Amino acid sequence: MTDSGGFQVFSLTDTRKIKEEGVEFRSHLDGSLIFLSPEKSIEVQENLGSDIMMAFDECAPYPADYDYVEHSMQRTLRWLDRCIEAKSDNDDQALFGIIQGGMYRDLRKISAIETTKHDLKGFAVGGLSVGEPIELMNEILDETTNYMPVNKPRYLMGVGTPDYLFEAVERGIDMADCVLPTRNARNGAALTSEGRLNMKNAIFKNDFTPLDHECDCDTCKNYTRAYLRHLMVSGEILGARLLSYHNIHFLLNLMENIRKSIEEDRFLEYKEEFYRKYGYIK
Repeated sequence: MTDSGGFQVFSLTDTRKIKEEGVEFRSHLDGSLIFLSPEKSIEVQENLGSDIMMAFDECAPYPADYDYVEHSMQRTLRWLDRCIEAKSDNDDQALFGIIQGGMYRDLRKISAIETTKHDLKGFAVGGLSVGEPIELMNEILDETTNYMPVNKPRYLMGVGTPDYLFEAVERGIDMADCVLPTRNARNGAALTSEGRLNMKNAIFKNDFTPLDHECDCDTCKNYTRAYLRHLMVSGEILGARLLSYHNIHFLLNLMENIRKSIEEDRFLEYKEEFYRKYGYIK
């Protein structure tokens, strides 16, 4: 799966210039001027050989006024038309459209209806988890999924903490992505069945037990908390690698358990059980 560059441009607020033709911005590496259009985005993603590519979109910031978000959403719809036109006939590469509309229920409805008019392989919800409270995200997600087809994948972009994943699945989301497991790992944070642990803490200095007693990943089977702490406080890159491996494994295993709980018709029970154990419910 590859993103179109829309969110990456969103993060470059100081240098970007958004036009109907596309987005102009400066490289964070050497300051050179770069222009990215819907057509160029599709070309790059096709050349990368991604299985799932995303339509080029504008991710509106939070908060943002109604007129700005409406204008942005309509342009994203026009860019979707251009992405569909630019895509080759290669059936091995699926194109997903992205639903935008900020935190405005009526704009989300319009965007969802217009985006899903296209016979695409799946549809994404963008522009959430950009700083708004989780209650607002859930409200907007509830509204948006009402207008998405049930027989095609629903992808929530940029969500990765366990609670956000549970809330998304409860609202009909099938898949999600986030930099969280690796970004947290680089900072020494581990996602475990006991909750989030900071592996730089001195409490783990002489703790020779596995990182997570309930995890069967290679990190947990072969390395102790004490050794992982040693790596992190020493600045050894191996520490970030081992925690990254564990965090990704943890989230993949969580989603597998969520799927199993749905098949067994006990999703809500599993959610409450996980929340209590993880520390979301005291």
